[in-house]
Amino acid sequence: MDTSIKAATNTSTATKSVMISPERKTALIAGILYLLTFVSIPTLSLYSSIHQPDYITSSGSDNAVILAGILEITVALAGIGTAVVLFPVLKKQSERLALGLVVSRVLEASTMFTGVAFLLADVSLHQTNAGSEALPVSHVLIALYDRIFLLGQSFMPAINDLLLGILLYRSRLVPRFLALIGIAGAIPLIAAYLAVLFGFMGLHSALAGLAAIPVALFEFSLGIYLVVKGFKTVPGTSRM
Repeated sequence: MDTSIKAATNTSTATKSVMISPERKTALIAGILYLLTFVSIPTLSLYSSIHQPDYITSSGSDNAVILAGILEITVALAGIGTAVVLFPVLKKQSERLALGLVVSRVLEASTMFTGVAFLLADVSLHQTNAGSEALPVSHVLIALYDRIFLLGQSFMPAINDLLLGILLYRSRLVPRFLALIGIAGAIPLIAAYLAVLFGFMGLHSALAGLAAIPVALFEFSLGIYLVVKGFKTVPGTSRM
């Protein structure tokens, strides 16, 4: 009898030891979603054909553009997911800022969906052999995509990471130096956005790319940290 009770107790203890806490599960899901947002890296190359001036009159395949659109939609949904998953934890520091993060992520995703819609409309013109008469419309659709790309994937990510960096810095859920990368990284990205907007640099220039590196480094490092380490143990976050 004693042996059976002891075995049952050991089994129960072992079961509890392998259970994932709600906080760890939240961190793991958020980390995976942050890493998922990097699947859009190949889109710049995949969109190269549709940015050609004679795209409408060419006879190439549209598969690369469609695949890039799917990747962008995936990133948009993953971005919303990061804010929604982290909201219950971050609202302990500031519910307004945490809600603002959710709203900004939704706005970012909306611009990405709209941008993809512009490109897929151009793909439809190409697939129906619209011909040279549709060239002006094609060029307008690409210009609209580039403008909304500038807003949705240059300006909005800076706002997202500024809000998230402040919340993480206050809560100490991750090392503070990591949160500071998000806060500091927002500044050059906003500056680059304004420079492109006023025509001081090109949308795809090297300087514009360099300005995005700190934000990318922050989100990638945050994703790795949350997957591997989870949240740091701090007062007020032991229960969700």
